[in-house]
Amino acid sequence: MRVAMVGAGYVGLVSGACFADFGHTVTCVDTAPEKITALKEGRIPIYEPGLDALVAENVRQERLTFTTNLAQAVAGADAVFIAVGTPSRRGDGFADLSYVYQAARDIAAAVTGPTVVVTKSTVPVGTGDEVERIVREARPDIAIAVASNPEFLREGAAISDFKRPDRIVVGADDPAAAAVVSELYRPLYLNHAPILVTSRRTAELTKYAANAFLATKITFINEIADLCEQVGADVQEVARGIGLDNRIGRKFLHAGPGYGGSCFPKDTLALVKTAQDAGSPVRLVETVVAVNDSRKRAMARKVIAACGGSVRGKRIAVLGLTFKPNTDDMRDAPSLSIITGLQDAGAAVTAYDPEGIEQARPLLPDVAYATDAYACAEGAHALVIVTEWDAFRALDLKRLREAMAEPVLVDLRNVYRPEDARKHGFAYASVGRP
Repeated sequence: MRVAMVGAGYVGLVSGACFADFGHTVTCVDTAPEKITALKEGRIPIYEPGLDALVAENVRQERLTFTTNLAQAVAGADAVFIAVGTPSRRGDGFADLSYVYQAARDIAAAVTGPTVVVTKSTVPVGTGDEVERIVREARPDIAIAVASNPEFLREGAAISDFKRPDRIVVGADDPAAAAVVSELYRPLYLNHAPILVTSRRTAELTKYAANAFLATKITFINEIADLCEQVGADVQEVARGIGLDNRIGRKFLHAGPGYGGSCFPKDTLALVKTAQDAGSPVRLVETVVAVNDSRKRAMARKVIAACGGSVRGKRIAVLGLTFKPNTDDMRDAPSLSIITGLQDAGAAVTAYDPEGIEQARPLLPDVAYATDAYACAEGAHALVIVTEWDAFRALDLKRLREAMAEPVLVDLRNVYRPEDARKHGFAYASVGRP
């Protein structure tokens, strides 16, 4: 089948490359000429493990192309995906749908025959109705169906998630449109990936509900971690004890500095606003948003407490800047609030991240950036692990201790065993462990 992917960002590029790898002919279109030029030259504008090789192979096989010409991409396509950004709107936090609606107008102007327009972007309930109104008013002469196909991709594992999904959600009120989208995913039948066909509004809400539930699990275990610290319990054992219950599950029960990234912060806020507008507030999610926001700043206070109550005039080394490992995404990363809190308290901060430094520079201009973990620790009065990159899991603690001015290790991801850190002379603090 022929596919046009409008938006060559994270979701559009991963989805387009994976569809091409299934054997479909895919054209990714974007309004940013520098992005398209980079992709044509084989330079991937985002960091995602395995994506560079996947793109290169499908370009070589002539199944994947890139262009700024939307009309060229859309003409003759069986399905046109909208995969543009839906950032939080300034002022009220609701999803900014201007890019989605503009894409719909552009697509309507470009289609040449019956087409299925599929919203891949994360959008509030009812967005598909408006997209349908836009395209049908613009092109009453052509049969255009609108479907929803939300993505469930984890940054750092997106290719695997696309090719081996837990489920594929297709929201369509038109059976023919549902059949077209389902056929695109037919290569996954061998993996027994269930395709759930629902109404369009149900599919839109399913995406938000899933992310809100996962954000709730993270926030729940973080609050339990705080309680563990007060009563002398171990949050990792608590998480293991409840996670072995199949009704709860083990995933997303790792205590830390709070969630960040491109999805959970904006999607939980958008769901809150949607629910308020509908007169059916989701108070649990409202609390999750508030608790997570306050937690990031609280982690800075945790570091200050580990340093004896003051970091003024001290150098703090921070390992990990991105919101999670295996990505270069800095959006709503806990490191932003933590580092700003430490700087506000008078600390000088040195930081290192395997992939996120260039993205962090404009966001944290007053930070000194190191070339590796050991250079970062040089002369530091405390070392803080913020992101659990694999490269930080087996550091030479003796070498770190010798490089530092004071032996304080604040492990916000519980990477190390307390006894190992203390054996090497560190004053050690972690999350939710006695």
